[in-house]
Amino acid sequence: MQQWHELETLKGYSLMAADGEIGTITDVWFDDDRWTVRYLVVRTGGWLLGRKVLLAPSVVRGVNVAREQIAVELTREQVENSPPMDSEQPVSRHHESQLHKHYGWTPYWVGGNFGALGTMGADVAPPPEPQAPVMDPPEPHLRSSDEVRGYAMHARDGNIGEVVDFVIHEEDWTIRYLVADTRKWLPGRTVLLAPSWVQAIRWSDREIAIDMDRETLRTAPEYQGPQAIDKLYEVHLYQHYGVALRHAHEEPA
Repeated sequence: MQQWHELETLKGYSLMAADGEIGTITDVWFDDDRWTVRYLVVRTGGWLLGRKVLLAPSVVRGVNVAREQIAVELTREQVENSPPMDSEQPVSRHHESQLHKHYGWTPYWVGGNFGALGTMGADVAPPPEPQAPVMDPPEPHLRSSDEVRGYAMHARDGNIGEVVDFVIHEEDWTIRYLVADTRKWLPGRTVLLAPSWVQAIRWSDREIAIDMDRETLRTAPEYQGPQAIDKLYEVHLYQHYGVALRHAHEEPA
């Protein structure tokens, strides 16, 4: 079973609840601090007037690549009664709190794992009710994959291309790699770069700086798609870049 997925490929997949189809994925929101997928943005079908809803990846029970479907452990009624998403505004912490309370997810910002299932019991207190004067809490570190796709990527000695996709692992929905399209500089090549190799992100300039030189990237193993990622490929990739496997989520699968 394929466990590596490109976010761009997942867009358009159907979300299947226990009692029928919910809708299709249109975007993915990830944490720009931990590079973890926090929400799937789902446009519901005609049964819910085409409304957009957010679902944490913890509800996913399987990805069927052949059928382009994702099974989720929810019912259509749960989704229908969920807090509506304001598609014209960024996702606020207030909306996240409402969402987590509705589904009974443990909030990730108080120790949960990407919207872990489970009620907010005695061990995890719900977010405190706002007191007057009402002030919004700090905004979460959420970024749309649509927004970041197309960011320019720069090595230490010049431009190398742009971000065209992200590769996640189904086990924890962490973004393991950025897919860099270098065809304007290296015709016909795409390469993978781990988020931990990013030196800086200039959001306002839509640029990502990589702490490597262009020659290292030029000779990097070419990316052939998520189906080609295995232990041998990852070991080769890390050895080429000369980067130690410092984090558990970066270890070869």
